[in-house]
Amino acid sequence: MSDEHPYSTAFRSGDLVAVSGRLGVSAPGVLVPGGFTAECTQAFANLDEALTSMGATRADVVQVTAYLTDIADRDGLNAAFAGYFGEPRPARTCVGVASLPYGACVEIDALARVRG
Repeated sequence: MSDEHPYSTAFRSGDLVAVSGRLGVSAPGVLVPGGFTAECTQAFANLDEALTSMGATRADVVQVTAYLTDIADRDGLNAAFAGYFGEPRPARTCVGVASLPYGACVEIDALARVRG
């Protein structure tokens, strides 16, 4: 799989910012070691980076979709989500999937609304 992708990491249209799925990678195609918890932490850090590149922050996020290769990791996702987002938290969908790029455990995408 190529490290070059035919899509934007994040895209801003007016006051909306869409962030493509963020994996727990520390470099293109290199998953952080440590399994689900480490990948989830890195995926949220990568989400922060993508949001910042478009003038947004996690406080602007209104919708998150998380893709898990093991739906049993949902409780861990809930804990990470609660620690990452302040109140009021954005809407969230969690989907179990057969596989993710690079053998990842979790992928997270988001939609944000930037005010002003």
